[in-house]
Amino acid sequence: MDNQEPKRQRRIRYKGTHPKTFKEKYKELQPEKYADDVAKIIQKGSTPAGMHRSICVNEILEFLQIKPGQTGLDATLGYGGHTLEMLKCLDSKGHLYATDVDSIELPRTQERLERLGYGPEILTIKQMNFSNIDQIALESGPLDFVLADLGVSSMQIDNPERGFSFKSEGPLDLRLNPNRGEAVATRLKTISQDELQGMLLENSDEPHSAVIARAIVSQIRKGIELSTTTQLQQVIKDALQFIPENKRDHEIKKSCQRCFQALRIDVNNEFEVLYEFLEKLPASLAKGGRVAILSFHSGEDRLVKKSFQHFFREGIYREIAPDSIRPSSEECNTNSRARSAKLRWAIKA
Repeated sequence: MDNQEPKRQRRIRYKGTHPKTFKEKYKELQPEKYADDVAKIIQKGSTPAGMHRSICVNEILEFLQIKPGQTGLDATLGYGGHTLEMLKCLDSKGHLYATDVDSIELPRTQERLERLGYGPEILTIKQMNFSNIDQIALESGPLDFVLADLGVSSMQIDNPERGFSFKSEGPLDLRLNPNRGEAVATRLKTISQDELQGMLLENSDEPHSAVIARAIVSQIRKGIELSTTTQLQQVIKDALQFIPENKRDHEIKKSCQRCFQALRIDVNNEFEVLYEFLEKLPASLAKGGRVAILSFHSGEDRLVKKSFQHFFREGIYREIAPDSIRPSSEECNTNSRARSAKLRWAIKA
């Protein structure tokens, strides 16, 4: 009896026709094993859980004009979709550096790319903020091309444990690197009403910033802790009950999206980081070096536009995008997360 082999355990199957929770979505979370299932999800215009679909890939590659032997930087590694396409352009000649602050997703992406044959001889991945581009340039030498995709990855949004979305119950966190800084729940404990209102207005153009800030701070002062995503969503929902019923649900959804965006930008110092990156960027580029930046928020796009225009007037950039480039209607129809994207580029003199 002791020598009998243990019975094989069947994997737990989805309950019903579709998985209910993030952790149950084993097919989408292991796309390399279930390619057919993932393809069906993408064909329906959705992004499979645990994955990220890179945006404006063709437009970015067309502009960067990557050639074998060049040295470049993917400043925001994420799921590695853009990285993979740039590596293909290098054709095993030259080198690509990639940075990301996400301590959870970075090792997964690195492992995925290594399995595809992209090891340290062609790809160097560093867990660091892309505002430190000057440190990369010290190691790499002047960069021939740089890409920065400023959007939050779908893997981060879809995982309720990260607290990026109000659609699922999770801790109210929103940090890109959960090991550094303070979570949103902690930030809200000491914030003033005026500061919160200003943050919601500046970071996400929230039209109901005053009402929402008053409601959130009122809850905190009553000793009611906002520690989960759904708790914050409920406060916003209750605060906006004055909106006419025929518009209420839509407006509440939009306000939740904007408020979560504003808080994420704040706890990750995203505007400050972007400004520092843009200031250091020209000195990190080689002569004729090309940079493409993909933004998803009007505040980000304004920073990029003003920086490019400033250095163009100074003669440091010889050419900049005359206007932002938007994803094609076809891409937006098949990937709803592309709709707010804006691409800008510059070429160093």
